[in-house]
Amino acid sequence: MLAAAKGFALFISVERGFMLLMITAGSAVIMAPTLNVTQIIHLGLTVFLGWSGVDAINNIFDKQLDETSDKFRANFTKKLGSAAYVITIALLGGSLTLGYLTQRLEVPILVLLGILCSIIYSVPPLRLRQTILKPVVNISVGSIPVLIVTAFYRVFSLEASLLSLAVGMTTGVNSLWEDLADYASDLMSGARTAVVVLGYRRGIYLTIVLGYLLVPPMVLAGYAYGLPSFYYWALLLLCVFMLGRIYQRRKTLFGTDQHSFEELGKAFARDFVLIAITATTNLFVSGYARLALG
Repeated sequence: MLAAAKGFALFISVERGFMLLMITAGSAVIMAPTLNVTQIIHLGLTVFLGWSGVDAINNIFDKQLDETSDKFRANFTKKLGSAAYVITIALLGGSLTLGYLTQRLEVPILVLLGILCSIIYSVPPLRLRQTILKPVVNISVGSIPVLIVTAFYRVFSLEASLLSLAVGMTTGVNSLWEDLADYASDLMSGARTAVVVLGYRRGIYLTIVLGYLLVPPMVLAGYAYGLPSFYYWALLLLCVFMLGRIYQRRKTLFGTDQHSFEELGKAFARDFVLIAITATTNLFVSGYARLALG
């Protein structure tokens, strides 16, 4: 039972779905004129179901790659067989239905745009997931939840554009960290992701730098929406946490042992998932606190 639950969570990439749900909820509480929990849950579920379906598409077409990088997920996806497609269609259909029920035509259109990006990203012959353009697609897909909230509340503004860009950049950098964990399978399959093209060592240095470059736009977005001070303290703590991890592994990071270096990249990839989930939860909590404090 636990193995099946774990496999399903990996198949729909539940941690990414939760991250995007929190992005949607956080965007809603800072953009909505008044707090409406029903609307926030509705929009959050629309995005969660849609992006769970999007990740399921990717995992269906990543079975061979996952044999190297995540054998448990690969085996679970294979075991699902045709049910994997049924589950994916059900998730995407649920998202489109919830989008339609918002009575904002832009919302299901944006969900469809996300699905189209996923097909281009995951499905042959284009399959941009295996090219250097992978982060660009992820930036586009990551921006869509904020655009959905913007369209729903009709609050098209510079602040909303800044938040959409900041969140999109976060998902783009997240995809680079994922490339670290998938390096071996990508290299064996002939993929041309950024980490493969640059080389593992330069790739990991680049992703660390880009991770810190995300902080200024997140700070600017918080300032634009008047988020409380603990929003910035939480961002600072996340930066300190990552600095601590870098210092802790400094010998490996600047050493010459390639195997240890690749294991370090996988560890950093897991750290970034935690950081991304914490940062997006921070956005929601800070937005709610701003409303509660008046």
